Amino acid sequence: MVLYLAKRTIKAIIISILVLGLVAIATSYTTTTVAKRAPVEDWLRNGQVVKQVSTAKKLVALTFDDGPSNLFTPQVLNILAQHQIKATFFVVGKRAENFPELIKQISKEGHEIGNHTYTHPLSPVKAATLAKELDKTDEIIFKIVNKHTQYFRPPGGKCTRSTIEPALDKGYKVILWTTLEDPRDWSDPGVDKIVSQVVDNVRNGSIIILRDCGGNRAQTIEALPQIIEGLKKKGYRFVTIHELLKDSTTVPAIEEFRMENWVE
Repeated sequence: MVLYLAKRTIKAIIISILVLGLVAIATSYTTTTVAKRAPVEDWLRNGQVVKQVSTAKKLVALTFDDGPSNLFTPQVLNILAQHQIKATFFVVGKRAENFPELIKQISKEGHEIGNHTYTHPLSPVKAATLAKELDKTDEIIFKIVNKHTQYFRPPGGKCTRSTIEPALDKGYKVILWTTLEDPRDWSDPGVDKIVSQVVDNVRNGSIIILRDCGGNRAQTIEALPQIIEGLKKKGYRFVTIHELLKDSTTVPAIEEFRMENWVE
């Protein structure tokens, strides 16, 4: 009888240990998952990271990434001038350094300049490295046009703690883009596809992403006038990111953000 009870006690102890172990693992997994997900939800809810905005006004923000390019940026600027509209350029510091006259032209013509890092690193970077990239680009822009950058777009839209937290610590607002309107022009999908993706899916407060560098942007240049005309026919007015945020409220879009941008 004693031996039987001892066996039952040992078995009960083993089962208890296993149960406690499973609970600890589950708690650890949940804690880790929540810890990873909590910042993105907070950032989106607080409007620190912006992917979508809501406004009753028919406003859209055209944004251009990866420049300036001495070949394509002047063409973009000419088209914008012809249509008398303003846009926001998220520039790469190294390229701004090489083409300061284009930065001056962008600013002089009333467009907004955002920070897109100094080297456009697509692979994961440490927070300290990202902070230096932001500072270096901001210093370059300030020396050229005497204006500091206040908006940041992470290369490729990839968001991790090491790319977002340093930017927020420096007072930047992180600007992404609304997904449906993204024509992925970097993949050269064809002019018609670029135009239709934007014009057919536009909404009040859309943040539209295009590129004026990073490859052959001939399709983007050809599509841009058609995009502008198509959106104007729908009654949309073009504004900078600053103007858009002033007249709208941010929308969390949490699940969409996680799937596409949360890479950590």
